[in-house]
Amino acid sequence: MIELPGGFSAHVANIGIKDETDDLVVIAADAAVPTAAVFTTSRFAGPSVTLSRQHVANHSARAVVVISKNSNVATGPDGITDASEVATTVADRLGCDPTDIVVTSTGVIGLRYPMDRVRAGLQAIPQTLPRRDAEGPARGMMTTDTVVKIAEATLPGGARIVGMAKGVGMIEPNMATHISLLFTDAAVDADELDATFRRVVDRTFNCVSIDTDTSTSDSSIVMASGAAGPVDAAKFEAALYDVAVDLTKQIARDGEGANSLIEVHVDGALNPAQAKRIAKAVVNSPLVKTAVHGGDPNWGRVAMAIGKCSDHVDDQSIDQTAVTIRFGADEVYPRLLDDEALAALSGYMSGPDVLIHVSLGLGESDSTVWGCDLSDTYVRFNADYTT
Repeated sequence: MIELPGGFSAHVANIGIKDETDDLVVIAADAAVPTAAVFTTSRFAGPSVTLSRQHVANHSARAVVVISKNSNVATGPDGITDASEVATTVADRLGCDPTDIVVTSTGVIGLRYPMDRVRAGLQAIPQTLPRRDAEGPARGMMTTDTVVKIAEATLPGGARIVGMAKGVGMIEPNMATHISLLFTDAAVDADELDATFRRVVDRTFNCVSIDTDTSTSDSSIVMASGAAGPVDAAKFEAALYDVAVDLTKQIARDGEGANSLIEVHVDGALNPAQAKRIAKAVVNSPLVKTAVHGGDPNWGRVAMAIGKCSDHVDDQSIDQTAVTIRFGADEVYPRLLDDEALAALSGYMSGPDVLIHVSLGLGESDSTVWGCDLSDTYVRFNADYTT
């Protein structure tokens, strides 16, 4: 069992939003602690995002709340009032200020919280949170996820980082994506934590895409209790990255209807932004994703995805004669494989892990992004989502 880091405890319950599964998670520190967060850039951001963005502006928080299976998005002034009531009630139970509470929500868009059930559930939160495990909270966050997503790392000296995430669809981040919560007992200055977290998010959660759709509720949060004392800054950032990239891959692997994790690595770019832009074009291409699903080593679809990137000045320098495309370790362009060699690649392309490696031959920058194949299961699931 993976436990939360020192200084944190949790409460998990079913408050009747949907079915019998847990749908309320509260994870709290013993007092307000350094906290960093990034949220969706969606113009339809939900009240939870709007409220929480204000609450963590000072880089401090006491607790994070997750209400799953209802996003409380596009619910007008009533939705804003409901989110504020959630923060106020949880703060009252914990004995802190409402501005110390971060609220996150995930689920169907356009429905208000069933506030009679939510009020009763919040009033039942014990003033001393009883749980120390990470799996219960991670499971309580789930909506259409098929597996619990947890990762951990231990730093020299014993400080720990534990992360959990939910998300399998409506994922194309413009900040982070989904909901991810990371907790550490390392002592980290609030401003340093914020800067470090943003760098890590840009290289991990900002590099995953399931279906090109940016959620209205994306929230990624890290809290540091300080219970284990100070740590080396570089080693802390490396460990935080390890936890975040582990969760990123778990999200991509659990994409709705997915059979394969697709990793796209682009190097030889003029700058990191170009590398990420090209990589995202490849991993987001429905034709590339369906080729992987069908085990088809159709490198022409990768070439197409690279070639359509022409809106930025940097991309106009792409020279097709300088580009190399590989599936795994096998070069497929410009060294063209014969039919027998391509057929041998089919097994690799339909495997659980598929690497597409693109070298642009322009510079020294690189980027890696993650996604998944596109199956008929994804189409069927989302066609029937609310009906």
